[in-house]
Amino acid sequence: MEGAEIKIFYNKKTINLKGQLMDLGKPRIMGILNLTPDSFYVGSRINIDRLVERAGSMIEEGVDILDVGAYSSRPGAEDVSQVEELDRLIPGLEILVKAFPDFPISIDTFRSKTAEECLRIGASMINDISGGGLDPEMIEVVKRARVPYVAMHMKGNPQTMKGLTDYDDLLLEVVQELQKKVYHLNLEGVADIIVDPGFGFAKSIEQNFLLLKNLRELEILERPVLVGISRKSMIYKSLKVDVGRSLHGTTAAQVLALINGANILRVHDVAAAADSIKIFELYKDATSI
Repeated sequence: MEGAEIKIFYNKKTINLKGQLMDLGKPRIMGILNLTPDSFYVGSRINIDRLVERAGSMIEEGVDILDVGAYSSRPGAEDVSQVEELDRLIPGLEILVKAFPDFPISIDTFRSKTAEECLRIGASMINDISGGGLDPEMIEVVKRARVPYVAMHMKGNPQTMKGLTDYDDLLLEVVQELQKKVYHLNLEGVADIIVDPGFGFAKSIEQNFLLLKNLRELEILERPVLVGISRKSMIYKSLKVDVGRSLHGTTAAQVLALINGANILRVHDVAAAADSIKIFELYKDATSI
């Protein structure tokens, strides 16, 4: 008996990264590199002296994009000034660009000036948790640089979002808000737009699982979907384990995301994600014998 059809719903299957086209017909991996002292997962915090080693390991394991951030966006995290964010980011980014000059590097920031400076140094993508909502100048920076842009759904900011989980209709509101962002970005001439439903950002554990189950509701946006659920509280709290023991749950959740249409997995553990994608591809391509 044939299984249910797995459909990759995004029509445009490429994004332009520094003049190189990346095919999203196959799911891709974005590896997390945190230059912060307070990220929720201790294992993701990287000393700048080990940055090249960690990035090199991720590349060997099959990562497609490195995502570098210096502002912890975990719920309740303290605000960090732009000066401090740049002081953390710039030395690390310069090291990465020198070590891996042709490798795609994304910058995880909601600040336009941070994005502009990092793009000048050699970054090739911006991952914005606010989708332009916390800094309206971000869209102009991305438009001018002609780089791919991840627009995420979030209410409030990292300091306030934990108390903003009330929705009349979660799925409808997430889709509508992302639709507005995509429409505005299109009007501004941003070509490569990726949407992120924002797991853990102004959403309860139950809402996160509802979003995961109904990920294909984002099909209407006709944009690739990035999913960031790696080791998040929806997993380790549901399993009643600490974050260090959340890899198996993360892998299961990421496979469900792939089945439901995710194009990019943003992860801490590249090798496990790469294995998940291989199994998913075999499952997707299986036919009657």
